[in-house]
Amino acid sequence: MSDQMESVEDFRMRARAWLADNMPKLDPNKEYNTNRVADREWVEHRELQKKLFAGGFAGLCFPKEYGGQGLSLAHQQAFTEESIAYEMPLRLNVPSLSICSGMLLDMGSEEQKQKYLRGAISGEIILCQFLSEPSGGSDLAGLLTRAQRDGDTYVINGQKCWSTYAYAADFATCLVRTDWDAPKHRGLSMIIVPVHDDATHLQRVRMVDGSDEFCEEYFTDLVVPAANLVGTENDGWTVGQRQLFYERQAVGGGSPYTSGRAPSRGSSAGLTLENLAREVGKDKDEATRELVGWQNALDTVNYQLIKRVTVGMTSGEYPAMSSSMMRLAHAEIPQNKMDAMLEIAGDEAVTSTVEGDGYLRSVGVQYLMRQGASLGGGSAEMSKNMISERVLMMPREMAADRDVPFREIRRGR
Repeated sequence: MSDQMESVEDFRMRARAWLADNMPKLDPNKEYNTNRVADREWVEHRELQKKLFAGGFAGLCFPKEYGGQGLSLAHQQAFTEESIAYEMPLRLNVPSLSICSGMLLDMGSEEQKQKYLRGAISGEIILCQFLSEPSGGSDLAGLLTRAQRDGDTYVINGQKCWSTYAYAADFATCLVRTDWDAPKHRGLSMIIVPVHDDATHLQRVRMVDGSDEFCEEYFTDLVVPAANLVGTENDGWTVGQRQLFYERQAVGGGSPYTSGRAPSRGSSAGLTLENLAREVGKDKDEATRELVGWQNALDTVNYQLIKRVTVGMTSGEYPAMSSSMMRLAHAEIPQNKMDAMLEIAGDEAVTSTVEGDGYLRSVGVQYLMRQGASLGGGSAEMSKNMISERVLMMPREMAADRDVPFREIRRGR
């Protein structure tokens, strides 16, 4: 049997035929809201992922030995284009496949790859990440959740927060402190933990727009096998940085491990400046048309940026930290768009009672949430630091606690 990779066009034709025969078509009358996730969607998307896996279209860029297809980014992009009219398991893209699975492919043991990576690709397992803590802010290395080695196990105590979709996940990659006498970046370890365990109390966090996709978790003597350690003990910062690389890539829209695209319908999809200007009667206004044109130009720049940086990192032309450029664009361009929308909509954004204008009524709520784009996947300020220090090779900022044992560092409670 030949190991030669199938051409992109042959693959496209095969994918087109398979999708038509096996995947449900998108309902044009269904309300697709990318910001609210009904619990039933997780069951549906698991089943869709299992269908893709059975058909040989799951994990397109992951190696075959772990359940993937061993194909190129061009194949994945072709599949995304062909699948745009079909229901796809988009909920499993982030963070399960694009972030956690990407990190495990690079840093996990063979046993971990066979279990968790194959499980995620097949739809049997959903992964999430336990990183942020209430006391840490953007200083991830200052985390306080501890893991004590006890024979062949670790005992974990502490708290995590802002864990996206943790309530729907089976396992999490959890960054913990295993050495309090080492400097803060050198005493961390990454451990895979079960999400739903009697020793873990999980609760969902309700946001200002009513969504509750974020969670916080409390660990009280959570016992996990030492075999769940990813990489080596006390080298969790290296593992965590790799995971954050995939997070920036996913948030910026350049992950090679995601397939499908959010449907262009429903209230969220209707949030375009053209639709909004038309709805409020400003489509002929010169200032509004200039605003719309400027935002469309930014969207085009963003698309080209994602394409160029993704190809550059894949070929090795650009360093891995170039993903921070996509992450920064994702922070600033959507915020500009929401600012423009509020300017166009005016008081209609919060007072409209027009029948059927779901996208118009949601402008006000979307505006309240716009700052989230600057925080998820690491803050915009962190991205600027990484671009300056790791891409442009400018001098690093001074850190007074860089080589100080963590237990000696003063910290807030």
